[in-house]
Amino acid sequence: MIVRSLLFVLLLSVSLLAKIPFSSRQLLVVTTADWSASSGQLQRYEKRAGKWQKVGKHIAVKVGKNGLAWGRGLHTLPKGVKRIKVEGDGRAPAGIFRLSYAFGDKALSLDYPYHRMTRHHHCVDDSRSQYYNRVIDSRKVRKDYKSFEHMKFPSGLYSYGLFVDHNPRHIPRAGSCIFMHIKKSNGKPTVGCTAMSKPEILRVLKWLDKSKKPLLIQAPKSVIKTLF
Repeated sequence: MIVRSLLFVLLLSVSLLAKIPFSSRQLLVVTTADWSASSGQLQRYEKRAGKWQKVGKHIAVKVGKNGLAWGRGLHTLPKGVKRIKVEGDGRAPAGIFRLSYAFGDKALSLDYPYHRMTRHHHCVDDSRSQYYNRVIDSRKVRKDYKSFEHMKFPSGLYSYGLFVDHNPRHIPRAGSCIFMHIKKSNGKPTVGCTAMSKPEILRVLKWLDKSKKPLLIQAPKSVIKTLF
């Protein structure tokens, strides 16, 4: 039984590792204590001479108020898992994800794609919409959605952030509008995103290099080592 369990972990590791593109040379790795934890740590990594090396100190982050659940990204969903992210579950996605672009409501010079948001930009979380899990300029589309997130609002939580490419096939009800962004001043967890302080998110954004094709890897500590 022990040998069989070890073999399963090894096969899972190989399967998921194969999903990290060889060309990726930067990682944001978020680790939580367990599947239910709403806090965690982010560590930056860069591939040097073929090995992943830590960059800087770890960063304290908040994740979903109900912890983590397997998301949909570059990884393969393990068979038989019970925790799979769905819309409105209050969980942040676990797995391996591309980071589509950075965003914010002010001009910012980066070595990474950056989209400046206005009050007209919406992230659609209505799974019946053709724009589900997409950020759109509401002035340029025919509105077919009833539910969405404002990408610019007074709280400033989205003043700077990253779009996490969870559910890239836009599967209805599989979860939408997942970001890395500024955390709440009261320290409360998110409803599915990964949040940190404003200085830390700016540090991350300025470190990212488009040519190094960075990824987000996020999971509990019991799983994280099978992902990279």
